[in-house]
Formats: sequence, C-alpha cells, structure tokens
Amino acid sequence: MSGIPILSILILLPLIAGVVTLFVSASAARWLALVVTLAEFAIGVALWLNYDPAGAQWQFTERLSFGQGAPSWALGIDGIALMLIELSVFLMPICIGASWRAIEKRVPEYMSAFLIMEALMIGVFSAQDLLLFYIFFEGGLIPMYLIIGIWGGVERIKASYKFFLYTLAGSVLMLIAMLVMIGKAGTSDIPTLMAYNFAPSLQWWLWLAFFASFAVKMPMWPVHTWLPDAHVQAPTAGSVILAGVLLKMGGYGFVRFSLPMFPAASADFMPFVFVLSGIAVVYTSLVALVQNDMKKLIAYSSVAHMAFVTFGLFAFNRQGIEGGLMVMLGHGLVSGALFLCVGVVYDRLHTREIARYGGLSDNMPKYALLFMLFTMASVGLPGLSNFVGEFLSLMGTYRASTWAAIVATTGIILGAAYMLYLYWRICYGTQRNADAAAMKDLDARELWLLLPLAAATIWMGVYPESFMKPMRADVGRLLVRLAPSAPVSDSHLVVGKPAAAEGHH
Repeated sequence: MSGIPILSILILLPLIAGVVTLFVSASAARWLALVVTLAEFAIGVALWLNYDPAGAQWQFTERLSFGQGAPSWALGIDGIALMLIELSVFLMPICIGASWRAIEKRVPEYMSAFLIMEALMIGVFSAQDLLLFYIFFEGGLIPMYLIIGIWGGVERIKASYKFFLYTLAGSVLMLIAMLVMIGKAGTSDIPTLMAYNFAPSLQWWLWLAFFASFAVKMPMWPVHTWLPDAHVQAPTAGSVILAGVLLKMGGYGFVRFSLPMFPAASADFMPFVFVLSGIAVVYTSLVALVQNDMKKLIAYSSVAHMAFVTFGLFAFNRQGIEGGLMVMLGHGLVSGALFLCVGVVYDRLHTREIARYGGLSDNMPKYALLFMLFTMASVGLPGLSNFVGEFLSLMGTYRASTWAAIVATTGIILGAAYMLYLYWRICYGTQRNADAAAMKDLDARELWLLLPLAAATIWMGVYPESFMKPMRADVGRLLVRLAPSAPVSDSHLVVGKPAAAEGHH
C-alpha cells in the first residue's frame, strides 16, 4: 500500500461526506452515512492487514508542511493508534444503524455530526504534529456537543454545556504546555518530542497541564461528573461513541504524551494517580449500585473501568501497560454494546427506569441472551473481552504496589455486584409492568447491530493475541523510555530493582 495516503483518506472521506450530507434528504443522509462508515471500516481492515508489527515504529506516515510555525499535516500510526482507529471504524456503522429509526428530526445534520466526528477521532489517533493533534482533540468536542444538545433528552442543554466546559477547561492548560514544549524543543513533531528530555522541574508542570486535560477526558475522579449527565441525555448512538471511543482519548494521551515525554514526572505522580484511581474504583462502583437509571449505572461503571486503565498505564511494567490498553479496547466494545441494549428497550418503552422492567427473559429471550453476554463481559468473565485486560492490569498494578492492587480488585467484586443486580432486575424477577411484558424481541436490524459486537467480544476474550501483537513492540519501546525513572516496586517479586526494568524483550 506504499504511495497511497491511506490515513488522509480515512480522515478526509467522512469529513467531505459530512459536508455533503447537510444538503441531501433525510433518507439519503442515512444511506450516505452508512455507506461511508462501512467504507471506512473496510479501509480500516486493510490498514490492519497491511500493518507490520515487526516493522518500523511509525507506519503509513505522511508529511505536508505549511511553513514555519503552522501545524504541519503530519500523520502516522504505531500499533497502539492502529487498534484505537480499528475500534473507531468498527463502532461507527453500528452507531449509524442504531440511529436509523430513533432519530426523526434534522436527520442530515445528525448524520453529518457523526461523520465529522469520525474524521476527528481518526485524526486524534494518527496526528504526528502537536498542534494538529490539539486541533483534532478539541474539534471532537463540537459534534458531540451538538449531538447531546440537539438530539438529547429533557436536560440536554445543561448536560451539553457541562460536557463542553469541563473538557475545554482542562484543554486550555494543555495548549499552554504544548506551546512551552515547542519553544523548548524547537519542534512540534510528536515522535521527536517523545524522545526529548525536558528538565525534571519543567516536566512536573507540563505533566500537570496534560493531566488536567486527559483526566477530564478519561474521566477520572473527581472530574467525572460530566459523564453521567452526558450519557443520560445523549441519544443511544451518542452514548455508544462517547463510551466507546471519546473516553479512550484520555488513555491514549497518557500513553502518547504523559508517559514518554515526561517519564520522571510520571514516576513522581504515580502514587497520586493510584490514589485517584482507587477512589474512582470504589466510589463510582458504590454509586452505580444505587442507580435507578440504566444509562447512569453504565456511565458510572465506565468511570470505574477507566480507573483500571490508569492503574495499568502508571504501573511502569509490561503487564500493566498492555493490560491498560486491552481494557480500553474491551471496554470500548462492551460499554458500547450495553448502551445499545439500553437503547433497544428505551425505543420500546421510552423509559430508562430499571423498576419499570423485569422478567424480560420471558418475552425477549434473544435480547436477554445478548444482554447477559455483555453483562458477563463487563464483569470480566474469563473467555470474554474485558478479562484479559483487567487481569493484566491487576498483575501489573500488583507488581508496582500491593495496596493499589488490593483496592483495584474491589472494583472487580463491586462490578460483578452492580452489573448482575442490574441484569437480574431487568431480565428476571416478576413482570411488574404489562407494557414491558408485551414488548417484542429484537428485530433483524437490532440483531445486525448487536451480533458483530458479540462476536468481537468473544474473539477478544478467546484470542487476545490478535489485539496485543500490534501493540507489543510499542509497549517495549515505551518501557525502555520509562526504565531510567521507573519507581521501585513494593512487591516482593522484584527485590531492589525497578519493576519496569524487566520484560523489555
């Protein structure tokens, strides 16, 4: 595929289609969006098949300079970016399918917002210029803000403003830090900056500025409060893409910027990250246990799952980092699927109140079966997508800090409690509600949306190597970069040497 600007095509195709969509009828907009997102998926598959895990660190690179001081059009991906692009192009056609009948007003604008958001998400993962990354990273806010604000629920305006202001406030600090870095290093090239050694005193401030942005995006406790509101008010497809891909930008930011560019500061702040992640795991899981709204429960579970990502990434060892990345991918599939499952019953009964349902396994057996699969995956059942990532993340965390691992493990137990309690209240028990008992099972369109997610969830659990192989060399490079500043472990597995010093090979 040499010579084909495949990343530019991936970004520009939905961008142009998004503009065209604004000028066509509702029906044409739906079909155009579906065809373009499926084409993107096909290109994404070609990208994966042509990626060489044993090859150069940066592949499919493209460079176009616009002169001194301007952001250059510099694109390229490593294995980590590749897997997140695959997740984005996989979920997007499913989002369009989920909106097929649910969205009736201003359909062309809605489809346009999704297509433009797809372009911006792929841009975030493939940008190799600091300022270009920032444009894509912040640009993704706008279509999501519109999706929540125009097509959302009753309190959509409040939720969209909260989402916008929280994420923007964190990112202003990141922009200042980026300008400082460009001034110090004399370049905005991300691969060059990943190997540049900033002064340890400066690293602290830069790390905190980037952390402000990525922590909100993840979201980490205590800046997570925008997420439940955004999820509850967003239309189903908006929730799927928000949980599936937009939350992963924070984790990607930690791996691409915070850890390799500021390794000494990352080591110094490791206990701080572990404390925040520990609070998030316990607190949000307990909050999820008492929710009456299905979407809110799954939103709080997302905060708890993202804490496993931050635990793993800041463990400074191979198991932790690979586990954190796998949790990002697994959670992207499973949380998206769970929001779709909520959307299915919401379309029929127009309520997300858990108490209104019950006994759905009697009249919706296909739905109950698929919902159970995704519930079990969310809990981390072996053989399904989340198990591998959570297990590796906990192993890595244990090697870094025994106490952190103990706190993180409570998240697994509490996660099983709130997810199984949710499933029992919706699909079993007595049918308290005549209109819930009369609901029809999944139709063909809904099966087409959920079955690919089910297949991917099982594939990821049964054969995780296909997802880990592209990322392995990049994790190794990151560990080499982190090794000099890796903190000493408190576990007895490695006495007297940094935990990250092993496992380079």
